[in-house]
Amino acid sequence: MSAINPQASELNDIIEAENASVTTMLSAKGKGIFFPAKGILGQTAAAKGKRINATIGIALEDDGTPMRLPAIEKLVSLPPAAVFPYAPSFGDAELRRVWLANIRGKNPSLGDTQLSTPVVTNALTHALSIAGYLFLDPGDTLILPDLYWGNYNLIFKNGYDAKLATHTTFVDGAYHVDGLRQALKAGGIGKKVVLLNFPNNPTGYTATEAEMDALRDVLVAAASAGNDLVVLIDDAYFGLVYEDGVGRESMFAKLADSHERLLAVKIDGATKEDYVWGLRVGFLTYAVRGGTAALYSALEAKTAGAVRGNISNASQLSQSLVKAALQSDTYAVEKEAKFEILQRRYTRIKEILAAHPEYSEAFVPAPFNSGYFLCLQLEADPERVRQILLKDFDTGTIAASGLLRIAFSATPFGLLEDLFANIFAATKAAQAE
Repeated sequence: MSAINPQASELNDIIEAENASVTTMLSAKGKGIFFPAKGILGQTAAAKGKRINATIGIALEDDGTPMRLPAIEKLVSLPPAAVFPYAPSFGDAELRRVWLANIRGKNPSLGDTQLSTPVVTNALTHALSIAGYLFLDPGDTLILPDLYWGNYNLIFKNGYDAKLATHTTFVDGAYHVDGLRQALKAGGIGKKVVLLNFPNNPTGYTATEAEMDALRDVLVAAASAGNDLVVLIDDAYFGLVYEDGVGRESMFAKLADSHERLLAVKIDGATKEDYVWGLRVGFLTYAVRGGTAALYSALEAKTAGAVRGNISNASQLSQSLVKAALQSDTYAVEKEAKFEILQRRYTRIKEILAAHPEYSEAFVPAPFNSGYFLCLQLEADPERVRQILLKDFDTGTIAASGLLRIAFSATPFGLLEDLFANIFAATKAAQAE
């Protein structure tokens, strides 16, 4: 790797002074990245508000407003300045503050724990990739359960040459906490990177409160043993919990102030929580016990540098739309209404399964209690059942990880009964072949 830029060295020195363990956690790319505050961006910032500003590479109308095509402008009711210019690589400053308040509001146990200000990404896939950039070197191991989102392979294995070390997700219908404990012991003491995802994709499972406490204890014990832990917390489906006793807050809240050697990285966004899949607005937020404003500012600068070097910045229009929604007087009521639709479907699925004990001859559900999905363990080859469903039952599902994944989030309430009847019939057909 080429010599580190002095601006990166400045950030590294701050991180080392504030928490040397976090320095150890950074990848070579993470140590080398910086936000170019002293280059073109710094010169542009210095010219802001001047009568003549010939710095930034956008076009302005003669009245000083952003140049735009009326064919596009007429489609959006927001002011031109909220639609057409570049957003900062850190993200819209007000949106970052609003999302931070949002995190605290949904995770009251955080109390006054000091956190970084979220950095905006191009949704969660991009946030995960930026986390890989900052914390994973080629050959590093990422610890996660064996039922995981398939895109992690592209993000971490293909993107950063990391190795995925999996542990069994469930044992006897419960989250396999001891599997994580054993995985953390492999390879001796050193840097460890862990990924937790609740509600889980593909299973639709969120750890119970007791399981979350146990997971926290396992991770803190590993940090206390001398490991430097980066815990990536994929909160894509956060808040969509349908049962009592299941964790309502993020694992981020459990870990934010847990240990000086444990950096919690919250990866979340509006995509699934707020039903805006195409807007692509996500966030990266950091927390570690004893974290200071200086430490978090340095991490935010490195994150924004990685964003700038990758996509420059996330969409200003998308950020403006999400910010306006979060600040709307009707936001909470509207969000609750959509949650109730998904919870009603979840409850209906439970009723269908209870009313049809014969379905156990063909499949049993893996543990599920939240999110968009559930998975079925079939008494036949899932891929063959998927093909039969398409050909003979006009029904689409996903076969992966030896399971059949069902997106009840995308299945209207009135079709749920037919969905499971079709799966039962297709499985029986596959068994008869």
